Amino acid sequence: MRKKAEILVVDDEEIVRLSFARSLKSEYCNVETACNGQDALQVMGERAFDVILLDLKMPGMNGMVILQTIKNRWPESEVIIITGYPAVETAKEAVKLGAYDYLAKPAGPDDVINAANAAMLHKRWMLRSAHQPSAV
Repeated sequence: MRKKAEILVVDDEEIVRLSFARSLKSEYCNVETACNGQDALQVMGERAFDVILLDLKMPGMNGMVILQTIKNRWPESEVIIITGYPAVETAKEAVKLGAYDYLAKPAGPDDVINAANAAMLHKRWMLRSAHQPSAV
């Protein structure tokens, strides 16, 4: 039996957090929310998350700083940037910093579910590959 995916939704807008959490919550995953970067990092310090949905523009810490911190401290976590201010430059920077995906708001339930599922599959494949002996 496969363990439930642990997903963290980080967004300063309550309606967005609740909407994403409702879309993702199922028998296959646990979803937690945080309203800012500081809270997200605190929650992540207490337990591991497989996938983080991260807003870029929030009061306090910038989303890129949070992304960089997550990838430095928890490199196995997959991060999906979801922003209401999409730009090619920020998408490039996010990918360079280790983001798995980049979505523009408004992101519908199917977009969020598909991105989270793809990130989870990618993580499982990467972990499996890391534990496989390399062929000579």
